[in-house]
Amino acid sequence: MSEKQRTQPEQHAPPVQKMRLRYAKRGRARFTSHRDFSRAFERALRRAGIPMAYSSGFSPHPRISYANASPTGAASEAEYLEIGLAAECDPDRVRAALDEALPPGLDVVEAIVAPPGALADLLTGSLWQIRLPGIDAAELGAACENFLGQSSVLVQRMTKNGIRSFDARQAVVSLRVSDGEILLVCRHQTPLVRPDDVLTALGEVSPSFAPVEVPVITRLAQGTLEEETGEIADPLTVR
Repeated sequence: MSEKQRTQPEQHAPPVQKMRLRYAKRGRARFTSHRDFSRAFERALRRAGIPMAYSSGFSPHPRISYANASPTGAASEAEYLEIGLAAECDPDRVRAALDEALPPGLDVVEAIVAPPGALADLLTGSLWQIRLPGIDAAELGAACENFLGQSSVLVQRMTKNGIRSFDARQAVVSLRVSDGEILLVCRHQTPLVRPDDVLTALGEVSPSFAPVEVPVITRLAQGTLEEETGEIADPLTVR
């Protein structure tokens, strides 16, 4: 057996502490893709001197778990991730250090010591704000009413496996117009229905609905969906 074959991958200790972070994508940072953010975040961890725990194997990587990132082009006030640390740290200091190290518009706004359980299990719904410049509020309201009156609205989206058809209506818990903007509550399902899918569906049921400007989409909240009320519970406070 060769020396290379006898060499075992380095084994790292499990995390001493896990921490959950909420971060925001604001301004021009909304155009940051998930891959771009993950690279920026790993650089920020190094610059901030956060004592990260690493995976074992031939290519160790920092223990970071991302959960349901928003699509490129959408701003967000409610993105979440979890990190594993090699030493116990104060959450407020970790938040401040990472916020300082990240580029403008990528802001770490909250950090807590992670309780038991999976973060992804707490993210079952989102509240989205959709601004559509140039669309009359009455026309917008009529399109939303038409959509809500349907039992099913099929839309198509190009995925990495080709064009896929799915029902946008089943994911929508509530859809209303407030001050000329759409407020949309969606449950997370497979495939995940995005705000742009709902806009496509509005055009399917109301052919006159045709935005001429790029919509401004912001995730206002993400967390545990209360099906009866349509409210989104903060995943960093849910126990």
